[in-house]
Amino acid sequence: MNAADIAATLQQHFGDKITAVTLDKPGFDPSVTVAPAALVEVCRFLRDEPSLRFEILSCISGVDYLEIDPKKAPKAGFEPHLEVVYHLQSFTHNHRFTVKVVLPRWKDNVPGQLPEVPSVTSVWNIADWHEREVYDLCGVWFTGHPNLTRILLAEDWVGHPLRKDYEFPLEYHGIRGR
Repeated sequence: MNAADIAATLQQHFGDKITAVTLDKPGFDPSVTVAPAALVEVCRFLRDEPSLRFEILSCISGVDYLEIDPKKAPKAGFEPHLEVVYHLQSFTHNHRFTVKVVLPRWKDNVPGQLPEVPSVTSVWNIADWHEREVYDLCGVWFTGHPNLTRILLAEDWVGHPLRKDYEFPLEYHGIRGR
């Protein structure tokens, strides 16, 4: 099944819960964008539907769409937001596909309040580690995650360093950087 067929199957089954389809954009993997509330349902379908059988969650990535240069921001072509990107693979059918969720940079537009998306650990166990990494580095809260704690940085680290507006500390526990 090709990417267009996968997207069409998802649109037919989930309707407006699929908010966007990207198939032929240079530099981007074929993907669908899913409403956050429907993420687990869509992922379970992708895994269990016999014609799809996406048994493998290869990677979850967090992407911060923020243009920090005020002169470039009006020409950026996007409103500031975060995306969580799920790369899936089927060994059964030898196909790959990508699912995205678009989130505000901050929950309820309150700086410091992390945006939320449901955890897919109930669909793929490996999501446990991938979601912890995205939480740690990008600041996305995965609701329903069994142990959402930092995985790469110290528990007392402040902030999420892959956010484009992150300010690196001058020192950490008395150790000076830069």
